[in-house]
Amino acid sequence: MTPPRKLRSNFPRGSYLWAVRNAQWQAMGIPESDSEKPKIAVVNSSSELAACYSHLDQVAKVVKEAIRAAGGVPFEIRTAAPSDFVTGAGARGAYMLGARDLVTNDIEVAVEGAQLDGMVCLTSCDKTVPGQLMAAARLNVPTILVPCGYQASGEWKGHHNDIEEVFIHSMHAQVGGATSVEDVVEMSRSAIRTPGVCSGLGTANTMHIVCEALGLALPGSAPVAALSEKMFADARSAGERIVQMVWDDLKPRDILSPGAFANAVRAVLSIGGSLNAVKHLQAVATEGETGVDVYGLFEQLGPQTPVLAGLRPIGEHLIETFEAAGGCRALMKQLAPLLDTSALTVTGRSVADNLQAVRVGDEEVIRPIERPVSPRPAIVLLRGSLAPEGALIKPGIGERKVRRFTGPAICFDTSDAAVQAIRDKAIRPGQVIVMRGAGACGGPAMGGGASRVVFAIDGAGLGEEVAMLTDGHLSGLVCKGLVVAEVAPESAVGGPLALVRDGDTVTVDLDQRVVDLEVDEAEIAARRAAWQAPRPLFDKGWLQIYRANVGPLNEGAVLVKK
Repeated sequence: MTPPRKLRSNFPRGSYLWAVRNAQWQAMGIPESDSEKPKIAVVNSSSELAACYSHLDQVAKVVKEAIRAAGGVPFEIRTAAPSDFVTGAGARGAYMLGARDLVTNDIEVAVEGAQLDGMVCLTSCDKTVPGQLMAAARLNVPTILVPCGYQASGEWKGHHNDIEEVFIHSMHAQVGGATSVEDVVEMSRSAIRTPGVCSGLGTANTMHIVCEALGLALPGSAPVAALSEKMFADARSAGERIVQMVWDDLKPRDILSPGAFANAVRAVLSIGGSLNAVKHLQAVATEGETGVDVYGLFEQLGPQTPVLAGLRPIGEHLIETFEAAGGCRALMKQLAPLLDTSALTVTGRSVADNLQAVRVGDEEVIRPIERPVSPRPAIVLLRGSLAPEGALIKPGIGERKVRRFTGPAICFDTSDAAVQAIRDKAIRPGQVIVMRGAGACGGPAMGGGASRVVFAIDGAGLGEEVAMLTDGHLSGLVCKGLVVAEVAPESAVGGPLALVRDGDTVTVDLDQRVVDLEVDEAEIAARRAAWQAPRPLFDKGWLQIYRANVGPLNEGAVLVKK
């Protein structure tokens, strides 16, 4: 081991801070001799509210044992543990994204307050992963993220059944589609068979892959089946590695270079990952004070990055198949000609070094660049008069029948009103559904159920007949219809979406990458002069703090001083 350096967690023997810590730790059975060792936070979001987190205590135990064996002292700390399918019940889902920044601040309080030397973060459901990445970038102490795995899915009537299927069919049942309530109940009983995150390529698995592509997770650790031998082996390796990272003073901002962000963007594009990865990566860049424009990277690199793996929901391959083919490491091997392979990683080596001996397990699952699943970008950033700061669409990997859609707007200020209109058959083919008031400020925290509207449209058989615009975000499992999300600036702060009226002509053009409101400029100016900000929702407690301090999407919707 490298000769020790002075650690920030060490205080002069007998001083006030040394003495009171020693008293606390003596009571916990920690020997006095440990006071000079690297002190590592094991960031655990264990919770009994959702399967996503129910196994993390087992992972934490393995990581702590490995840290001790490597000569460090582990301290397990806890954070908020939001799960979209459970925590999304209250405040129209506002606690989901709102908890991301709470996780970051939970970590800051524990790690900075105690002046710990490093972190191993146990990544699980959608918002804990970016929350932990943001904390790593903000605090800039040696950090490794450990993907803690996806859940095993089940079967229903002889077909694959997972949480995505339950979500989709429950919305179909809500709008009188082909699925009955009894079917949904039966599906819910068999969709999840183990702990772990959603098994599709939703936000959680996308962000686990992002951790590795950024260089902040060990190569080959994403994706991984929860509770598998490999998951525990990766966790053990992370516990061993973090101690040397502390002695080497290898910090996140050494790793989070512009090239690392470009690599992560390429990885997301090449698998058609979750749209939510865009704002989460931007939030990491903002917290790390990197100056990287992630939205600009998606705009620039999207047309240059083919889709190499078609995973559910955009393709047919299961996440298990992707892992067996080599996962993120194999994906990056195929992408290597497009990557910054000089980027540093938590191994202390470059991407090129890490990929040198990698072989792709199945080139039908993870294809080479010259034979992609689709040459078209899987995520498209649009701009235009309705979205001067950008908007996102996930058009899928197949050839779309319609790539330019023009039609009259029909506007809703809540997802409930939009779903009811679909149920009442008040929405006609050719219309553009505008669902607003669901942005980072207006939701608040992008709560508002935009995904419910998308699945209701699909359940009503309107997926190819209408378009939809929203300033809200979509579940990472959403890949249906011509749906433009995260339109910015949002309506609650006076963005152009707030000025749209029923009957206005709206155009969405994928090839030109524009989304426009075709209304006379003088009329728009008159509407803007008459516009009044809506009354804030859920204006108390944590959501009030969030709404009052959240920044714009193009900065990652992080909390800022206003």
